[in-house]
Amino acid sequence: MVLSEGQMSDHKGARLVLDALPPAGSLIADRGYDSAWFREALTAKGIEPCIPSSRSRKRPFAHDKALYRQRHKVENLFAKLKVWRRIATRYDRCAHTFFSALCIAATVIFWL
Repeated sequence: MVLSEGQMSDHKGARLVLDALPPAGSLIADRGYDSAWFREALTAKGIEPCIPSSRSRKRPFAHDKALYRQRHKVENLFAKLKVWRRIATRYDRCAHTFFSALCIAATVIFWL
């Protein structure tokens, strides 16, 4: 897991975790990850990108719309985590303290 600063672009974060991706059949991501280099890197690793094209792209890429609809499960997880004020505001300054709070919140959410 990579914990980045709040204002880091999606492309920089994607570059950081690309080598650590586990073997998978596909990767679902939002329009923020729509770039040719990221799609090519995923394809080279044998992962099919399920990323809708940005609105400014002249020739949009095709993506599996039924698979993309499953992305709401990840969004729901983040919504549940952001109920915790400390996580939503990134109250903690140290990355290890923030990650610890994130783990506690996830554990409580899982058990409730």
